[in-house]
Amino acid sequence: MIRLRTFAVVTVAAALVALLPRPAAAQAPSAKPLVWVLSTGGTISGKGASSTSLAEYNTGALRGEDLVAAVPEIKDVAEVKVEQIANVSSTDITVAHWLTLANRINRIFAEDPTTAGVVITHGTNTIEETAYFLNLTVKHDKPVVLVGSMRPASAISADGPLNLLNAIRAAVSKEAVGKGVIVVLNDEINAAREVTKTNTYRVETFKAPELGLLGYVDADRVVFYRQSTKRHTARSEFDVTGRTSLPAVEILYSYIQPSTIMAEALAASGVQGIVFAGTGAGLISTAERASLKPLLDRPAATRPVLVRSNRTGNGRVVPLPEYEPLGMVPADNLNPQKARVLLMLALTKTRDLTELRRIFAEY
Repeated sequence: MIRLRTFAVVTVAAALVALLPRPAAAQAPSAKPLVWVLSTGGTISGKGASSTSLAEYNTGALRGEDLVAAVPEIKDVAEVKVEQIANVSSTDITVAHWLTLANRINRIFAEDPTTAGVVITHGTNTIEETAYFLNLTVKHDKPVVLVGSMRPASAISADGPLNLLNAIRAAVSKEAVGKGVIVVLNDEINAAREVTKTNTYRVETFKAPELGLLGYVDADRVVFYRQSTKRHTARSEFDVTGRTSLPAVEILYSYIQPSTIMAEALAASGVQGIVFAGTGAGLISTAERASLKPLLDRPAATRPVLVRSNRTGNGRVVPLPEYEPLGMVPADNLNPQKARVLLMLALTKTRDLTELRRIFAEY
């Protein structure tokens, strides 16, 4: 009888234990998103003689692996693969670097669909031009983020480490998908097409005049408030696959009583395009226009395409009757350096002025 009672108690106890909630099985930590960091050099990779050497330092003293290793917090955000594309000041970035970057990014996205985004470390002097070129030639919607710094890695309060962490956070953000190529510095997100460097040394140098930034990378999350409406990345018609060069395009700066020697020399040099950084609303002097008229006597296929931008930094350049005889294409609100980038790519497709005007209106 005692044995039966004991068996009953044990059976009931076992049943009650079976009803109790069981501790969750240990789960493997979720995989972090994959980000490629393509390093090209710039101030972010620089080292000075002392911690206060903010203007004099050696660019490219650090490699991409060093930059990532110096920010251990990156491991909490993403798995990172690093590739060194170049290690130069951005004043020495070339078209060859552009083509290498565009083709490498397109291969990464095509060959490894698990990649969440790509970050490019770059010097700030020409970061806006590289960003805009990639905005027109990367063929995918996934985030491509350019990042740099205004102070070398050796400086007191170096801004590079946080900028790099924020760039990687932006690259894994679903909010950044489809926004085109972006530039992230000083906790701010700017569109490649619209951003420009506005100050020689201040960390808040990158701005999109009048149009404003896209959003912020803050402690809690990456947040966007707007996006560029112009064609870019997956919607772009430009393809640089297999290209080893781009058409030669130069920039001429306008000012009071300019010499026409430069315009005449460029026109005779064989360049395929000239962008004018015109005064005011993209205007050039009567003397400059007169110096260009001999171009009209040359076959259309041998004379450079002329584009009117402006030196003011804000506002649109619109078509004007006095420039029509020269076939000058208005650059809309692109600054001269970005108008040059677009013209270089446009000339890989067409020299037709109607088509070129369409391209400058759409991009």
